[in-house]
Amino acid sequence: MSKKNKKVLLIGWDAADWQVIHPLMDAGKMPAMERLVNNGVMGNISTLEPVLSPMLWSSITTGKYAFKHGVHGFTEPDPNSESIRPVSSLSRKAKGIWNILNQNGYKSNVISWWPSHPAEPINGVMVSNFYQRANKSIDKAWEMAKGTVHPESLAETIAALRVHPQELTEAHVKPFIPRLAEINQEEDKRVEMFCKILADTASVHSAGTWCVENTEWDFSAIYFDGIDHFSHGFMKYHPPQLPGLPDTHFELYKDIINGAYIFHDMILERYLQLIDDDTYIILVSDHGFHSDHLRLTSLPHEPAAPAFEHRRYGIFCMSGPGIKKDETLTGVSLLDIAPTVLHLFGLPIGEDMDGKVLVNAFEEPQKIKLIDSWENVAGNSGMHPKEMAESSADAKNAIDQLVELGYIDRPDENAEKARNNAYQENRYNLAQAYIGANKHQEAIDVLLELHQKSPDSSRFTLKLSDCYAELNRNKEAREMIQLSKENITKEREALKNSKNKRRKVNPENIPTDFKILDLKEAKILIDENKPKEALEILTKLDVSVSKAPNLHLHIGRCYILLKKWKKAEEHFKTSLNIDPHKATALHGLGTALLRQNKYEEAIENFLLAIEHIYNFPFAHYHLGEALFYIKEYEAAANAFEVCLSQNPAIGKARNWLIEIYTNHIQKPENSAMIEKVEIENNIEEKIEEQKEAIKRKALGTITVVSGLPRSGTSMMMQMLEQGGMDIFTDKKREADESNPKGYYEHEAVKGTMKNNKWVNEVGDKAVKVISQLLPSLPARYNYKIIFMERELNEVIDSQHKMLTRDGKIKEGEYRTGLEIAFKNNLDKVNFWATKNHHVEILKIPYTAVIEDPKTQAEKINEFLGNKLDTNKMAAVVDAKLYRSKV
Repeated sequence: MSKKNKKVLLIGWDAADWQVIHPLMDAGKMPAMERLVNNGVMGNISTLEPVLSPMLWSSITTGKYAFKHGVHGFTEPDPNSESIRPVSSLSRKAKGIWNILNQNGYKSNVISWWPSHPAEPINGVMVSNFYQRANKSIDKAWEMAKGTVHPESLAETIAALRVHPQELTEAHVKPFIPRLAEINQEEDKRVEMFCKILADTASVHSAGTWCVENTEWDFSAIYFDGIDHFSHGFMKYHPPQLPGLPDTHFELYKDIINGAYIFHDMILERYLQLIDDDTYIILVSDHGFHSDHLRLTSLPHEPAAPAFEHRRYGIFCMSGPGIKKDETLTGVSLLDIAPTVLHLFGLPIGEDMDGKVLVNAFEEPQKIKLIDSWENVAGNSGMHPKEMAESSADAKNAIDQLVELGYIDRPDENAEKARNNAYQENRYNLAQAYIGANKHQEAIDVLLELHQKSPDSSRFTLKLSDCYAELNRNKEAREMIQLSKENITKEREALKNSKNKRRKVNPENIPTDFKILDLKEAKILIDENKPKEALEILTKLDVSVSKAPNLHLHIGRCYILLKKWKKAEEHFKTSLNIDPHKATALHGLGTALLRQNKYEEAIENFLLAIEHIYNFPFAHYHLGEALFYIKEYEAAANAFEVCLSQNPAIGKARNWLIEIYTNHIQKPENSAMIEKVEIENNIEEKIEEQKEAIKRKALGTITVVSGLPRSGTSMMMQMLEQGGMDIFTDKKREADESNPKGYYEHEAVKGTMKNNKWVNEVGDKAVKVISQLLPSLPARYNYKIIFMERELNEVIDSQHKMLTRDGKIKEGEYRTGLEIAFKNNLDKVNFWATKNHHVEILKIPYTAVIEDPKTQAEKINEFLGNKLDTNKMAAVVDAKLYRSKV
């Protein structure tokens, strides 16, 4: 008997994409899908890197990144032989949904999940992904590999449900290929390929419906790879007709993709008939598939090249009791499926899972239960023992299938070389998984290992350049870009001389184009806040690259930095005309509109960006800013809260929240939801919570000495140094007559308005920053600022004497307007300090230090935590250097 009445049906459609589904639904050709959408929630689902199906479907069932679950590609070295094997259920090191359910007394059906061979001995039925493949002619015995079905007692029954490609008749094929009779099938093998995919899909459907209809179950997971295989084989023929595609080929095969989706809708209809209204149903794809002008006309010459045809957004639908109706869900990731399924069963979520429960899907969300890790829970999970070995014959058949589908090259006949190649690819995929999870240092460690073994591979140097750039290690990033140029030249030459004609490739474009390296250099310059230099590179790229959305994205970013909002808007729009789903371009366009005070339009674009990538903290931040300006204070506060939940180091968001809670939401007229007393109590708590969080979440506290130039900042740096504090200085500016004891400056600080990343290097040292640069300090740190105050006339006079000594102006030649400019600057600093709660300022009068250095040293010491020697600090002060007195 099943444990409870609650049931969950999880259906996987590999590569299914809303871009194909929506037009078919609008035309009334996918009624089952439309019913599912109308009765539940739907949305995009973000895929993971790399976009390889065995890794992705393992993440779906575990809720974990690949570096945790252990499936790292299509094949792997076989630990029990000198050959390689396809990844299998033995490769997965983390528990899947059905393993956790198994430990809690639930029964599961798992059909054709990738990878799931050999079938695991779970409480229920498992049919492995080896089940549906027909590798022999119909007149020969069609044996199933050992371990295909659990329990083995059902093997004969389920084997009989399979459909052989040669069983298909004209009546089965013509709905997809109406002009079938015109095709010479002796010469054109595409019909044969089509029949294999159709038969495989029908076989999985037969096993799935039989298990759902004839067994007791709590959870059923059924995986279909048909849409993915149909798309790789026939998406090039899908309307609109691609340039260069022969008319005859287009007319013969143009209906296959729509037919494949309609067929899958018929499959879905049958499952909807087999379940009741109390069953939850989740339909998901692991990624999408380009079906528009972004379709590739040729594939890169590298392993797993078909994955380049995948789109990063798949489909997600969910319906059932207590699920919202006809609503769109944003921010769904593959990693969220397993936690959500466990939550439906009332089970706790592993804190080591990388996904979340999709609480916004529920009409009345229930409290989420947590557990440290399901991996530590003892008991029968239905997983295989670690020492179990897979049949080498079965492994060879599966390898042949992957070769035939184009996912891998034929393994090298040299077994050792084949193992090394498999190991290398899996390590490369692991590095990409780390990059996708923003673990760039971990990725670098893996990529450096690969680079050392294959120094001439541009794949590894290109990824290394990206990782170094993400960590602001730009010197190393540029070194890898240069190495990539050298490696690409070698690879092009090798490709021209290659005898491998399996793929039609253009050596001038494969594996990459030098112009892509120019884009990488431009991106580094943008990150260094050098937009003019970046534009010099970007505007020289020719028309072929101008079709790339990233080119216009980068140009738009340059104009954002230059505050040329209209030009930025134009280029972000061009990027979106090429790829309407590029979240970074949507965010860029929203930012350009925001700065032009077009708040409603900006909000629309920020929401679209978030719909595509929910974990996008700066999109939430700018959404909050735009909402604030249209006085939607509660919505703005929510946006800033989400921003901080994704990146607690964005201190500016906390300052916005304190502003909103202090001056807006706490006013009763701005909230009809709660009583005045409750508002006041709740808001005060929120304000204190954010102020405390600013201190707690900051990356550290930095000591800054500031003030107008010539206000005594160098003297204060001397005091801190003598008191025992380290100084952040490069000592490039030497002492002179104006500052006989030294300037205590660092060259990088001068460029703070363009690049403030030097702050990350300060640590516990004191740094000198003139007052004009204070607002450019990043809000991810707390700052204790010792601000030197001096009479403006004295400051102006001292600056004048210094410039005269340096020969930059003539004696007695004073620049006009300085006093007003300095007053405005001081007002700006005061306003900035009051609005930024990560800033503490201690104002020290210059004359007070000259007159009573010991008292001022004690004030400073108390401000900085009583760690300094005040006697030594006071001894530094030299009243003779007070030379500009008023």
